[in-house]
Amino acid sequence: MTAIRTVLFDLDGTFADTARDLARCLNLLLREEGREALPFADIRPQVSHGATALVHLGFGVDANHPDHEPLRQRLLTLYDSNLAVDTVIFDGIESLLQDLTKRGMNWGIVTNKPSRFTDPLMRALGYADRACCIVSADTTANKKPHPEPMLYAAAKAGSRPEQCVYVGDAQRDIEAGRNAGMATLGALFGYLGQEDDPVAWGADGLIEKPAGVLTWIETGQTGLAPGL
Repeated sequence: MTAIRTVLFDLDGTFADTARDLARCLNLLLREEGREALPFADIRPQVSHGATALVHLGFGVDANHPDHEPLRQRLLTLYDSNLAVDTVIFDGIESLLQDLTKRGMNWGIVTNKPSRFTDPLMRALGYADRACCIVSADTTANKKPHPEPMLYAAAKAGSRPEQCVYVGDAQRDIEAGRNAGMATLGALFGYLGQEDDPVAWGADGLIEKPAGVLTWIETGQTGLAPGL
């Protein structure tokens, strides 16, 4: 197994728990439009899929509907003012980052979140200057699951793709990592819905908490790496 020297994280649902702020914005929009707010439990599984999925959840319209884009833009405007109200990094991420640094490894972010949100959020959380790279939806011409943002991140990190592991909580994250020739880990603590089947995604491992990343790296283990 090639030695891993860079860990790359998806942002929403893997590195940072952004669901409560995004849920707040969707419910603000719903109330503006005269609709009932949705339970947080219904919104959380959709957060990793972005504003389009949240608009579809709240209003039942897809990207081809004429109301979709105005609603999506309003949702994003609301999110501009609610980026880091309740957002925190997931429990165990800070300890993991410290352990990676002690081992001479670096880490970064690859997300489909636009940079207008990614950059201020990472600054607000206090991690902007610690990441070796922050790659957003508009950093490269293509976004996940295309390999371009993954390869860009690897180059910024000073690693070859095979020296990287990408951690994410959605199928497209695993596809993106695999398309780029990276190892992949599925984050079971993320925003998974009942319809998600992480075992079928083809990741190199599944982790129940962030510490599982280091467990997997140190053991070269495949399958479940709970990090207990």
